Amino acid sequence: MTGLAALWLPILVSAVLVFLASFVSHTVLPWHRNDYPRVPNEDALMEAMRPHAPPPGDYMVPRAASQEEMRAPAFAEKLAKGPVMVLTVIPSGPFSMGKNLAQWFAYCLAIGILTAYVTGRALPAGTHYLRVFQIAGATAFIAYTTALWQVAIWFRRAWTTTLKDTVDGLVYGLLTAGTFGWLWPR
Repeated sequence: MTGLAALWLPILVSAVLVFLASFVSHTVLPWHRNDYPRVPNEDALMEAMRPHAPPPGDYMVPRAASQEEMRAPAFAEKLAKGPVMVLTVIPSGPFSMGKNLAQWFAYCLAIGILTAYVTGRALPAGTHYLRVFQIAGATAFIAYTTALWQVAIWFRRAWTTTLKDTVDGLVYGLLTAGTFGWLWPR
């Protein structure tokens, strides 16, 4: 076993590298530019929703209040008539990236800590680069990607977006793996 205290440097460096790779993937490359297309007649939709002022949160439209209502013909008609959607409402106003970027970096650190925990429990100091790379990479890849798949399955998020995010997660996993292999205690 290798203790977490001995792995602070690969945790920190991998978080920084993933943070930077994410920045490049989302702002420099055209990779994610079409992940969220505009809805038709965006202004009319926003104007129609504005008086209802839904508070920030996640919504299912239409949503049955019970199992019985879900089986009712009126609810089936709502589904058939549409639109059917999963809706996330965020606070109105200027969009500030500061809080999101801080949370993303904290998330990258958390995955680094989880990767260090799993890899440290599995491998002693002095383990060969490739073995560290394998364990750390698999752990980080799982952490960065697999929860995305259930969102695509259950909430119908576009599989193309999920696949692109999975490729991003593979890159993040490889960066984490390389960092842990490189900075693993000898």
